[in-house]
Amino acid sequence: MPEWWHWVVLGLCLSIAELAVPAFFIVWFGLGAVFVGLFLLLAPGLSLAAQLLVWAGASGAFVAVWFRYLRPRTRTSVGTSADSVAGEIGILVSELPLHARGRVRFQKPILGADQWECYAEQHLMAGERVRVVAVEGNFIKVEASK
Repeated sequence: MPEWWHWVVLGLCLSIAELAVPAFFIVWFGLGAVFVGLFLLLAPGLSLAAQLLVWAGASGAFVAVWFRYLRPRTRTSVGTSADSVAGEIGILVSELPLHARGRVRFQKPILGADQWECYAEQHLMAGERVRVVAVEGNFIKVEASK
């Protein structure tokens, strides 16, 4: 039967393992294990099944609190209408010949992506600044920025 300090050590190991995993998810299981260790310190004699149940519940609660209240909210253009991106400025990644497609990169994501396939009604060189005229399906129509 695990002692209270076993749970605390497991929690610290899981929290440290978070440094190697970029998902920012293991830390909540680590905090849940530390919670079980502190709970056992105050109320010893809990069965292993009850300890695992408390660990799962505490970990789930930490995850829920993170996603509901603590997670930083970033503003992206995902979910905005295509008309609202007209006028955005980007840089051509590749040359854009007449009647062909190229790629344009934006400083901030436009409709969820920072790079889009594009076309124009004029020949444009790589590295030129372009302005979004319209979004047509999976492509962006651009023109030279003035």
